[in-house]
Amino acid sequence: MKASITPLINPLVAESWGDYALLDSGHGRKLERYGKIIVDRPEPQALWTPSLPEEQWANAHATFTDSGGEDSETGKWRIHHDVADAWPVSWNGVSFICRLMSFRHMGLFPEQLTHWQWVNEKIKKANRPLNILNLFAYTGAATLAAAQAGATVTHLDASKKAIQWGKDNQEASGLQDKPIRWICDDAKAFVAREIRRGRKYDGIIMDPPKFGRGPDGERWQIEEDLTPFLTDCASLLSDNPSFMILTAYAMRLSSVTLSNIMSDVTADKGGAVEYGELLIKQESGNRFLSTSLYSRWSV
Repeated sequence: MKASITPLINPLVAESWGDYALLDSGHGRKLERYGKIIVDRPEPQALWTPSLPEEQWANAHATFTDSGGEDSETGKWRIHHDVADAWPVSWNGVSFICRLMSFRHMGLFPEQLTHWQWVNEKIKKANRPLNILNLFAYTGAATLAAAQAGATVTHLDASKKAIQWGKDNQEASGLQDKPIRWICDDAKAFVAREIRRGRKYDGIIMDPPKFGRGPDGERWQIEEDLTPFLTDCASLLSDNPSFMILTAYAMRLSSVTLSNIMSDVTADKGGAVEYGELLIKQESGNRFLSTSLYSRWSV
C-alpha cells in the first residue's frame, strides 16, 4: 500500500511555554527568553521590521554579534547582565540545560517543540513498548521526550560533548532509570552496521546538518547523502513501525523535496507523509518565524 502525501503543506507552530518565548524578531535578529535569560541572536529569516522598541531589545542579558555567516566562527557573545554558565529550561517535566555556545547556539531548538509533543503522544498511544532511534540527536530533547513516554531509545551523535550534555539533561530531568543507549558514532556508518545486524526500530528521528564530520572525519553533505541515508533508515523500520521524522535546516532544499524522498522510501509501508515548515509564534506583532523544514511519515 503506497504512502499518501498530505495534499497541503502542514506548518507546525511552536507556541511559547513557561520557560521559553520568542519575544520579537526583525532586522536579521531574534529576541528570545530561555527561562529568565533573554538573548539577542542573528536570524537570517527575519527580514522584516521588529515589533518591539529598541529599549526592550536593550534588556537582553546577552547578544551574539554578527558572525558574517550562519555557521561562521567569527561571532561571539557580548554579556550585558550576569548570566550563569548553565541554567535549566523545563518542558513537560523534562529539563534541558542551556548555555551560551559558539555558533550562537543555546543547546536547545525550541521550534522542535511540536516534534517532542507528537513523539511523546505517539508513544503513549501505542499501547506497546516502542524502540526508537534518534540520529544526529544533539543534546537529547527528542530522546528524553520519547523516553519519558515509555520508549526505549538509542541516541546517536558524532559529538562526545553533545552526548555528555544529553546525559546531563537526562539527570537534570530525573530520568536516569529510563532505557537510553548513548552512542557517539557516525550516523551513516552506524545505520549500515545496524542493517547488517538485522536490528529494527519502531520509530526513527533524524535532524541532519547541512554539512558535518563524524568522529573519525567521515563526511556528510545533505544534498548528496540524504536520499540514500533515508532509504537505509527506512529499511531499519520494524514490521509494525510507528513513525519516521526528518528535520532539515538546509533552506536551499524545500519541504516538498523532503516529502517526495520520504514518500519514496516509505512507499511500501502504508501510512501518510506530511511536510512543511517548523514555525515559532512570536509573542509580539502576531508573527511567525520559520526556522526549518520537516517531513514525517506515520501510521
